[in-house]
Amino acid sequence: CDLTGWWENDLGSRMHVLEVDSEGNFSGEYHTAVSNTEKPIQPSPLVGSQHLDKDGQCTFGFTVNWKFSDSTAVFVGQCFAGDNGGELLQTSWLLREKVDSLPSDWKATR
Repeated sequence: CDLTGWWENDLGSRMHVLEVDSEGNFSGEYHTAVSNTEKPIQPSPLVGSQHLDKDGQCTFGFTVNWKFSDSTAVFVGQCFAGDNGGELLQTSWLLREKVDSLPSDWKATR
């Protein structure tokens, strides 16, 4: 699985991975199409790593530092061969929003 390039999800968010090095490390930008903030959405930097498995069905993870909000997201996933011969990424994510106090911690992670 070559993560280098542009990827788009079902909601229209796009990820651009610049280059995956020989150790599986990569960086890029995430362009989200969804947000619950009233601030203008901006492309945000991402940093991650992947296993470089010979079968091409690698696992990977990356962190996005949102530039338009006080939150951070982490994604983990795996690459699969798609029906049309392309590659498909299946991911799960967690989003941590900043809260004002410890009693509000319960609502900070989605």
